[in-house]
Amino acid sequence: MNRASGEPVPRVVAWLGYGGLVPFVVLAVATFADPQRAPFWSDALFAYGAVILSFVGALHWGFAMTLGGLSAGQRDARFAWSVVPALLAWPALLLPVLPASLLLVAGFSAQYWQDRRLAGMAELPAWFLPLRLRLSSVACLCLAAGGLAGRA
Repeated sequence: MNRASGEPVPRVVAWLGYGGLVPFVVLAVATFADPQRAPFWSDALFAYGAVILSFVGALHWGFAMTLGGLSAGQRDARFAWSVVPALLAWPALLLPVLPASLLLVAGFSAQYWQDRRLAGMAELPAWFLPLRLRLSSVACLCLAAGGLAGRA
């Protein structure tokens, strides 16, 4: 496992990762700032969340194809997991606001725990898990806020 301390997040990864939080934050704020259209803003927030949850799940497909050191069973488990976030994200788009919010938050939380499992079995950059935790935490807070504001 690569746990070298102080290994910085590559600049482009930081820009893309943190930049990807902008829609989460803007749409969550919009659900509070524009209560008349809060259902629209929360729907937009959940659609974006579903897309991003599917994206982070697909990372495990890429890891399964490229990471050395995984057993056949571990590789198969990564392939299988990679589709689960999309299978959670899609029905969230069909649910009422609060259950949709909860399902997406649960999906992002489960994805982070799967990322931790992967980090325990394969060499990942030292910055990967801390970055994923920060990005997932902000996404979950925004989705929860959007769920609360959008149901009013």
